[in-house]
Amino acid sequence: MLKTFVIIRQTVIVTICSFTLTAGELVQAQTESDPILKIGIVQRFGERPQDRLTLKAPSGGKLTLSFPSADGKSTQTLSSDRLVIEIASQQLTQPILEEKLVLSNHRSFENAAASAFHWNEKGIQTEIAQPRRWQVWAKRDIYASMLLRYLLFYTLRSQGNLTVQLDRRILPQKAIASWTVGDFRYNRDRLDVISSNGIVEVSYQRENKAEISNRAYAGSLRLQPNAHQSFTLVNNVPLETYVRGVVPHEIGYKAPYASVQAQAILARTYVLASLHRFKVDEYELCADTQCQVYRGLEDTTEVADRAIADTRGLVLTYNNRVIDALYSSTTGGITADYNDIWDGTARPYLQSVLDLANRPENLRSANIADDKNLKAFLERQQGFNEDGWKNLRWRRVGSLEELQTSLKKFLRFSGDSTTNFSAIKQLQVSKRAASGRVLELEVTTDTGKILVKKDEIIDAFDPPDSTFFKLDPIYQDKVLSGYAFVGGGLGHGVGMSQTGSYNLARMGWSYDRILNFYYTNAQLQKLRPEHYTPRQ
Repeated sequence: MLKTFVIIRQTVIVTICSFTLTAGELVQAQTESDPILKIGIVQRFGERPQDRLTLKAPSGGKLTLSFPSADGKSTQTLSSDRLVIEIASQQLTQPILEEKLVLSNHRSFENAAASAFHWNEKGIQTEIAQPRRWQVWAKRDIYASMLLRYLLFYTLRSQGNLTVQLDRRILPQKAIASWTVGDFRYNRDRLDVISSNGIVEVSYQRENKAEISNRAYAGSLRLQPNAHQSFTLVNNVPLETYVRGVVPHEIGYKAPYASVQAQAILARTYVLASLHRFKVDEYELCADTQCQVYRGLEDTTEVADRAIADTRGLVLTYNNRVIDALYSSTTGGITADYNDIWDGTARPYLQSVLDLANRPENLRSANIADDKNLKAFLERQQGFNEDGWKNLRWRRVGSLEELQTSLKKFLRFSGDSTTNFSAIKQLQVSKRAASGRVLELEVTTDTGKILVKKDEIIDAFDPPDSTFFKLDPIYQDKVLSGYAFVGGGLGHGVGMSQTGSYNLARMGWSYDRILNFYYTNAQLQKLRPEHYTPRQ
């Protein structure tokens, strides 16, 4: 209970019960429970000369712009109600060689992190980046010397690491952000923007097509260079405000209230466990499905805001650390263990569970790895929390020609320039997890066999919506012409099923009971700095 609010020599002192906080301590306490996040809302601005960003203050407001002076020795500050940022080309006096040693390519950050750990154990320091697919690079400042890079490259290739690549390009010029205020045009590589009313409207145009139209963001914005010779527009936003921009877009606008509360806790937990993802680019998280969807203040809802307020500061922890709070749209009736989808260290709290509301206490999960049990499970379509959702069960068909095309594309994007084939002869599941997920898919081609593993299968072949499927061959005139992927779920299937949570909430389950259903031995706690700050 607030007892006193006194101003003494412009120092605010707040007494809460028997504890006294100065203004500075109060701000620190608020920051610890509501830290400022760095979210990349436009990740590769400037890749194309036509890229354009328009920033506006809402009606009656003003933008304050701060950027380095031309000589870089001071900071310039200007005011405007609207700003258009374009891309200019700055000719270099001498072309620059940009060269990186790419150790591996991945569909997901999780597998990139596991790969980075593998390389680090071999004594090769790494960094993770996302130019498009996730990549593991040999750490650029360690291997700044061309001699060291080439020595490592040829050593690794000679050891059979045939997907290791040297990514090199000559840059005769570089992209620079450019904008006009008054009669003067400014060309800079950094820009900070705040609004007098705390909100900035952003419109992003790429190749004459608006991708983001008048989306409003709270907090401040920074345009900054990234590791890909382009720019990132970063939203510096408090945690609880950020969660407002995630929850309705992730859980949906018709979700029952307990589902919305559970999603709020997961959104808050997930971001705090993921602050390291874009370290190479000097921000923390992206705003799309590679992280979790964040749309600023667009289409926030009263229901979501109330759920966020009701769960304010609550996070899921394991061993007093925020968990990797993964969730997906639909599981297909059984969630996946973390290592069913990705390599790396097991997450004890992300174990496979049967997505049945009325499952017996002694039957938290099931083993459906063998063909008979899998077939019976996939034929069952009732009794699951996801009853009535179209992605509970599906059948997708791919002709051999389509499968060949998608596999070749996948190999190319994976950096594999040595595997060549003309035709797929057979697909076969060679290893399956207890949760029914495909761990290894063996592809027999006219030149040999290719093994595709875990979540990479989704990139390698277009038909399946998840790795939870079985294969049915399709014949025409007794000749194999393709495969039907018969499966369930949408997404990785790890952690909470968003559609499954709808059913549990409608049955009257509370948000904490829903979370306990999907996350094994995780604890709900009020957020404290030690839950998410890096350990020394």
